[in-house]
Amino acid sequence: MSTIKDLVKVDDYCSKFNLSTLHPLVSVHDLSEGTWGGSEHAEAVRYHFYGIFLKQGEGCILKYGRQNYDYQDGTLVFLGPGQLVNVGHIDKNFKPSGHALLFHPDLLWGTHLAKTMTNYTFFSYLFHEALHVSKKERQLVLDLFDKIRTELSQGIDKHSKELVVANIELFLKYCMRFYDRQFITREKENLGVIQRFEISLNSYIQKGKARVLGTPSVSYFAEEQNLSSNYFGDLVKKETGKSANEHIQDKLIEIAKQKIFDPDNSLSEIAYELGFKYPQHFTRLFKKKVGKTPNEFRLLN
Repeated sequence: MSTIKDLVKVDDYCSKFNLSTLHPLVSVHDLSEGTWGGSEHAEAVRYHFYGIFLKQGEGCILKYGRQNYDYQDGTLVFLGPGQLVNVGHIDKNFKPSGHALLFHPDLLWGTHLAKTMTNYTFFSYLFHEALHVSKKERQLVLDLFDKIRTELSQGIDKHSKELVVANIELFLKYCMRFYDRQFITREKENLGVIQRFEISLNSYIQKGKARVLGTPSVSYFAEEQNLSSNYFGDLVKKETGKSANEHIQDKLIEIAKQKIFDPDNSLSEIAYELGFKYPQHFTRLFKKKVGKTPNEFRLLN
């Protein structure tokens, strides 16, 4: 069984690979300049800071759950605080390669980026949802890494934090653009995800799962397709213009309207059948979506 190693500070990661640290809260590295200083045995690592890794060359295998992921050259992997990675068995002669940007949440205190970090949902994506960048995009990534490294290397002054964080934010905005491009280039696969979502959503309600498990959740349908909730939600939004949660709510209202037409169906029973624990929650959602309460809608029709 693998042991868990907590990397609390940016320097904890740097020490593991024998890399120097220029700032306690942020660091940029060419990983080929380091050497493996950890155990040869399988080891799970929990990050307490943000990490972005640009894969370069061969031999990068990470494990998430029971699945191994072998990353291609030019892949960007994003890790957020609290994420657990199993690095597996590593030979003592292992030579790291690629580039890394590491920054602690404390670096962002008092900045615009601190308020907008939740927009960058790719820090919560699963490993097989990594970003594959073109040669041109890779060079842009490396240029931004160099700007941050240069700023850290010339000594800290009152402008340092603002400039470093501004470059990190610019980098993350580019990554959002790159992911949008990746969603577009995988349109055929993405449409398959949407179709399976629609089929599964209908089945969930028709087969009575809502009554047993509660109202459908985004995480339920994401897990069905082996996707993280954030990646699944972003994909659905990009392809349809509506969030996955909006799709679920619209489906519930569509079915509710059909059932309300039958006077033999009590409104409470309809609510329970659609997975609502309390009928008033159903009434609140219905009025929000339709503009009338279920009872008002029934009387009008």
